[in-house]
Amino acid sequence: MTNRTDVSKTLASKLSPVALAVAMTVPALSNFAVAQETQDVEATEEQKFEAITVTATKRPQVIYEVPIALSAFDGDKLAAQGITDLTDVGKFVPNLNVTGFSAGHTSSVNPFIRGIGLQDHLITTDPGVSVYVDGVYLGRQVGQNWSLNNIQRIEVLRGPQGTLYGRNSIGGAINIITKEPDQGDVTKVNTEFGTRGRVKADLFVNHALSDTVAFNANLSFNKRDGLGEFINVPNAEYDVGETEDVSGRVSVKWEPSNDFRMVLTADANNGDGGLRPYTVLIDEVGSARYFGGGNGLGVELRNSDVIPEGTDRYDNATGTEAVTGVSNEARGIALTTEWDINEDYTAKVVASQRTSKYKAGLDDDGTVFSLDQFPERGEADQTSVEFQLNGYLNEYTDFVAGLYYFNEEGSNRQGEDSSFDGGGNLLELDQETTSKAAYINVRHDINDELSVSGGLRYTKDEKDASANVFSALGTIFDSNDWNELTWELATNYTFENGMTGYATIQSGYQSGQYPARPYCLIGQFFGAGGFDDIDGAQAAVRANNCFTASDNITATNYEVGVKGRINEYVDMSVAVFNTEFEDLPYQVSRVSEGGFDTANLVVEQTSRGIELDTTLNLGNFSMMTSIGYMDVDVEEQAGFRPVAPLTPDLTLAIGPQYTFELDGGDSIRVRADYSYRSEMYGEPTSAPERMTELDSRELVNFDIAYTPANEAYTVALYGRNIFDERYDNARLNTGDYILQILSNDASEFGVRFSTEF
Repeated sequence: MTNRTDVSKTLASKLSPVALAVAMTVPALSNFAVAQETQDVEATEEQKFEAITVTATKRPQVIYEVPIALSAFDGDKLAAQGITDLTDVGKFVPNLNVTGFSAGHTSSVNPFIRGIGLQDHLITTDPGVSVYVDGVYLGRQVGQNWSLNNIQRIEVLRGPQGTLYGRNSIGGAINIITKEPDQGDVTKVNTEFGTRGRVKADLFVNHALSDTVAFNANLSFNKRDGLGEFINVPNAEYDVGETEDVSGRVSVKWEPSNDFRMVLTADANNGDGGLRPYTVLIDEVGSARYFGGGNGLGVELRNSDVIPEGTDRYDNATGTEAVTGVSNEARGIALTTEWDINEDYTAKVVASQRTSKYKAGLDDDGTVFSLDQFPERGEADQTSVEFQLNGYLNEYTDFVAGLYYFNEEGSNRQGEDSSFDGGGNLLELDQETTSKAAYINVRHDINDELSVSGGLRYTKDEKDASANVFSALGTIFDSNDWNELTWELATNYTFENGMTGYATIQSGYQSGQYPARPYCLIGQFFGAGGFDDIDGAQAAVRANNCFTASDNITATNYEVGVKGRINEYVDMSVAVFNTEFEDLPYQVSRVSEGGFDTANLVVEQTSRGIELDTTLNLGNFSMMTSIGYMDVDVEEQAGFRPVAPLTPDLTLAIGPQYTFELDGGDSIRVRADYSYRSEMYGEPTSAPERMTELDSRELVNFDIAYTPANEAYTVALYGRNIFDERYDNARLNTGDYILQILSNDASEFGVRFSTEF
């Protein structure tokens, strides 16, 4: 295990002097807080913490009681921290990194927790970190650009959640909890106007229709200009990185008695914009096909063809209009029913149906030549039903049990407007997934200080998948099923000072996955005779093809931690973990004879590290700090040792805030937020010649808000990424070129106004 001295040296070597100086103020201020307490200085009401109640274990608990590593965000405070979407959440949670790749779509969200995530987005792949909204699992993150409005709370659960969540939560889970309708009458208006053409407005209304019926509704519009131009497509509708999104959500709650309630929710979003910023590095690879001109067009390509002299690196040189724009839309409806059967038992049913679709795609050569371009479309329909029963077996024992059903049908298409090596390119993927599970988790209080809990979950998954990448071969079909029993054992102990210590052993599971782009089928076709013996080649490929699924993906996590209130000024949570993954598929992409091939590299991985969250509150001053340090070890594969992609070994966030009380009761709140992510790799190899290392990044936000004494409104000046840090979001070396996905996260300054009446 890494000792404190080693971690301190790592911090000192990786952080800028300013960031390190700010980080080192935390223990000093903590000591000051302790000194203040020993002098019998009583805390004011403003100084005292309000312990957040979370539902991470599907039962309401104070955050200190949950025996897992957990970060929680208050929905009303997201804007002040500069959090506008899930990508921003990834800047402030230890050992969490949220990136975007996904065919260049600006709405894509790919979370990585403790070295587990997903680089791809096609229907045959599943994320390693699950995202839930009000208990409903979101199977696809492209096409569902979730707007963080009307949010009660966000919970980030780190480590495998194989008992209570299960569905693709082998790395962790992100819970988004929205505000339920209630009997209060309130209207909230929030607006933002800023540089880069930022225009954002959202309206929230909550109203009681009767003593038993209430509703709330949220409508949001969000627009931001791009960072570059499509220099060879003068008629492009959008600039590079431009976004425009409209979303809405309506909830109706019926509560005819104190024992029964139903909430019906419908939501929708539509987004359009320009392709995510990216560029292509050709000279650095020097391939025979690109650099040497050995391609279907016979054109020798250089970096200067991607970024011609006099253009900005955020400009795009494609000549194909089909890959200049992206779009996404989603529709969903959910019904949540709760019935308090008696004082001891509550039944809950969460049923949902969702659809999502998107249009995106990259011009991989990045030039005006129509060589490798892959416009694509995708869609997915999902249905889920979960039945829960929770309650008390006696005064010392409570439980949560449930049944879960999930079905998803989806497809991806690249059609006539796609090309590889200047010729046609075909990709037709279809998959239907059915998942069924039963689970139970029981917690028992041995005494006032000690409690133990344990859980079991049995899951059975079935997948029917098909791929067509070559018309002469036709469609290849395959089916598979997986099942696994996952479990959890945990104990909590409350110390005399009120702090809580916990120890947890938990397992996780994810079903196997099919290759995302199985162009290896074409090589098998010709290797088995090809056009000389079409029938024989087809039979041979179908009998022994590369479109096969991987085995069960499993994880076992060992974790100990301490969390709680050190004193009335300092709140702390620290966790040490060791997680072992088996049969974990990495997505590895390369240019093959038949096309842009993506295969699964199955590895065994061990992630170990430490995480720290603290909150300091001294009167009008407060500071949030989170630090994560992690070492990921991957077993050697065929003579080389892979690395976990898009996984920094060091994460840090610091957020000091001070409130100035003015005469007459007015106030000004000043907040700054610093986020750091260390170097990482864009693909599963760290070989220097691959050139896929991403530099570290440091992002700084500020927010200065004025609120009058009557709290009628708040007006704020904000800055996000104020030093305009431009960083790589991902990198991928295909063997012919390096795809360098650039961040869409340039500096922004503006004014925010909110009012409530």
